[in-house]
Amino acid sequence: MKFTITAVFNRSVTLELENEAIFRNPEEVRVLLDGTEVLRTDRNVISLFHLEPDQEYEVTVEAQGSSETVLFHTLKESACLNVKTFGAVGDGVHEVTGALQAAISCCPAQGTVYVPKGTYLTRPLFLKSDLTLYLEQGAVLLGVADRNAYPILPGMIRTEEGEVNFGTWEGNPLDSFASLITMMNCHNVNLIGEGALNGNADQSDWWAYPTRKIGAWRPNTLFIAYSENINVQGITVENSPSWTVHPYYSDHLSFLNLTIQNPYHSPNTDGFDPESCSDVLLLGTVISVGDDCVAIKSGKYYMGVCHTQPSSHITIRNCRLERGHGSVTVGSEVSGGVNHVDIRQCEFVDTDRGLRIKTRRGRGKNSVIDEISLVNVSMDRVAMPVTVNMFYFCDPDGHSDYVQDQNPRPVDELTPTIGSITLEHVSIHNADAVIACIYGLPEQPIRQVRIHDLTADFLPAEKRQQREVLMMDHLEPISGIPFWIKNLEQLELSDSTVSGGAGEPVIEAERTEIRNVIYKR
Repeated sequence: MKFTITAVFNRSVTLELENEAIFRNPEEVRVLLDGTEVLRTDRNVISLFHLEPDQEYEVTVEAQGSSETVLFHTLKESACLNVKTFGAVGDGVHEVTGALQAAISCCPAQGTVYVPKGTYLTRPLFLKSDLTLYLEQGAVLLGVADRNAYPILPGMIRTEEGEVNFGTWEGNPLDSFASLITMMNCHNVNLIGEGALNGNADQSDWWAYPTRKIGAWRPNTLFIAYSENINVQGITVENSPSWTVHPYYSDHLSFLNLTIQNPYHSPNTDGFDPESCSDVLLLGTVISVGDDCVAIKSGKYYMGVCHTQPSSHITIRNCRLERGHGSVTVGSEVSGGVNHVDIRQCEFVDTDRGLRIKTRRGRGKNSVIDEISLVNVSMDRVAMPVTVNMFYFCDPDGHSDYVQDQNPRPVDELTPTIGSITLEHVSIHNADAVIACIYGLPEQPIRQVRIHDLTADFLPAEKRQQREVLMMDHLEPISGIPFWIKNLEQLELSDSTVSGGAGEPVIEAERTEIRNVIYKR
């Protein structure tokens, strides 16, 4: 059984099976460390913990009558500081912020702050560079419930060298409460282990007034800003006040084998929101939340023009994305652009939409969405598997004539662009309204959509609904339509089958190439 060592830290390792299977291997594999079995699993991405620093290990994976062995060496560690030595009591009752922050502040470069089993009630903690924070299995960092205990990060301040922002809210530089874990201007930080970050929002008032600014805007649970070389491995992140894991203007990031979970009805609790970030890997992660599972962003107009940084080279692989609104969403705050997003070997289950791209007039000329690919992905009970909407009616002016006009408008400084979107080897079961609904601007049509080897079927007619597929005006609810495509320059559709639909496809493209496409009622 072939596999690749993806990441090695001082006390853990992550490996990935080399196969074409989606999220899970067809059969269970045995994982041996130095000849001793330590795990049996069918997951494609596997993390091992409880290792010793600066040690050589031999890991073997056995399955299907074959095995492979690879040597790896854990990283060195300058010191290991147990938070209990600093007075942290893990009883979940007494607040221990000072003890936890003291351990973090005292830790030398390349050292580890070790959190043993227990529940540690804490206010927001701020990490620093060249640090490993290790959460042992059963260790929980629990956010205090009172919002008055949270520092406020200023949205934007002016310095002699220009502007810098700390707080952010839905694409704008606005005052926001600090997150349970904040990394600000950090490099070389590892947050690893089998423990949990619990935002404790289910026991506070964070979700009670989701659209009101009370003191400041709601915090994330994990916020990574202006940082690089950050790795998060193994942990669970849950009960977030708003977006759960939010990397912001940061580069070279990996998120491995995470579990991100919030109640289904919790407002604006996206799972993973990289915003204006590059070189991001989301691997082997399970997300089940109250909004989009993954939402890739790059700010609203001010940030997109004055602090332009696209989100680029985002890889999402071997993940399970379930419940929530969208499995992988791009937008709508994309004024800085998004490019080179590669989604593969993932399963989408019980979400409203699968791949969802949303923008609108007003996002600006830097809002270029390009090179988005969805390859070897399965979807089940995803109502609207693919939606692309350039009339998204967000923001106070969302229903204005400017945003919703179906007639061509001048292409100017405020016009967004969508380039290339590719779907290959995609299987869809139990869809509802439409397989793919793609709607460009009349003055700026989507450049290219390629769909190859797509197999899809619908729910039985008696279980389908008439749905408002795109959040835009002037589009009637639809049900059981294979493809609804308008304002597109080039469509390539080949070797695909759609079964169980109720209506004919609607396709309006300047250039259309359709080969071996079968529609079965």
